Amino acid sequence: MILHPPGNVAVIFCAQRTADGEAEYQAAATEMSQLVAKQDGFLGEDHARSAGGIGITISYWRDDDSAKAWRDDPRHAAIREKGRDLWYAEYSLHVTRVERSYAWQK
Repeated sequence: MILHPPGNVAVIFCAQRTADGEAEYQAAATEMSQLVAKQDGFLGEDHARSAGGIGITISYWRDDDSAKAWRDDPRHAAIREKGRDLWYAEYSLHVTRVERSYAWQK
């Protein structure tokens, strides 16, 4: 488990998926996971998805400039627009700073 020091940035993306384009969505998600891993300042991510299509992805960044650089990446922006057109019924995004980080494992 990765702990994040105070001051790191967490970007929380909450989305309701549509039923459209599942195979294309999965391909784009794989591409984005590979691309984000190469971004300067990227520290990791957590994902959760319900059977009803609600998904949460939290990406962790060294600082706000790193998170903004990912937001502004041209390929990421193109996929985001495709998501708005096809894959998402709605989403929200929240940017916050990590104050404390804990982990537990059995």
